[in-house]
Amino acid sequence: MNFQFQTLADMINRQLSVFPRHKLFLNRRFDSAGAEDLIFCEEISKMILQISGDELPTILDDYRWLCGVFMEEELFFRREGRYRHRTFEEAQRTVYSDRVFHSRYLNGHLMTHLWWANHTDTLRYFRNVFLPANKQQFRHLEIGPGHGLFLYFAAAAPNAATIAGWDVSPSSIAATRHALFAMGAPRPVDLSLVNIFDASEARAGDQQFDSLTCSEVLEHLENPPEAMAAIVDLMAPGGRAFICVPVNSPAPDHISLYRSPEEVISLVRDAGLAVEDTLFALPTGVTLERARKDALTINTVVIARKPE
Repeated sequence: MNFQFQTLADMINRQLSVFPRHKLFLNRRFDSAGAEDLIFCEEISKMILQISGDELPTILDDYRWLCGVFMEEELFFRREGRYRHRTFEEAQRTVYSDRVFHSRYLNGHLMTHLWWANHTDTLRYFRNVFLPANKQQFRHLEIGPGHGLFLYFAAAAPNAATIAGWDVSPSSIAATRHALFAMGAPRPVDLSLVNIFDASEARAGDQQFDSLTCSEVLEHLENPPEAMAAIVDLMAPGGRAFICVPVNSPAPDHISLYRSPEEVISLVRDAGLAVEDTLFALPTGVTLERARKDALTINTVVIARKPE
């Protein structure tokens, strides 16, 4: 790999030291990558190093473990034609209440932003397409910020004013706070423990947001349309939303199954938002035609605006 991407090359080598069977996958992932993708992945590699610190070996091993977990869910999905869990209570019992499992799950998921092309493309689309089109001095909220990579880019946007993140999980809020501190977020980020379904009570007065992110959250919920209604209520007139929902994406805490990008687009439109743009981010080496035919994961991103 070109010497200018040395951090990425080192990260690949370290991942393969604990997960040698992943070599073919990573070769496919980066051998055909363009310059823009490699430059962005080099940046993400440096961010992950900042977040992980001395825990990088653990995080790399947790990614190896996560791939095994996802393979089990994929086999169930192929056999049964549905996700394993259908209620939040089941996901709570299996994932969120198991502190060791949840910790490894969060760690492994951090690495997917680098190793999985659909996750990388989604993040780059957010930074390069969504954020620059926001109004000057925009007020931004992210629902379910995870490790804080989206929040970091929002905080770094020159046209941003205030940045907030809400999550229902104390451990997720802690992970976000640690990541933003480690990366040196360029402006303060207000992190709060808030359930989207209680958003009207958590909101200060008539506060509304000009920019809102909800990425890979709705599939974790039993009632995504209700969550979308709450999201629209939080948006200021003319505000913009970045909604990402992976279709055909089995995971131990995914509940709501969307089988096509069009179902996600309809979810957003039915909530009363006008669609501005879309991205169908695909796994490495997969065409959109094959993904549709074989019911493979498609990260479906919808950028939408609330009417004035």
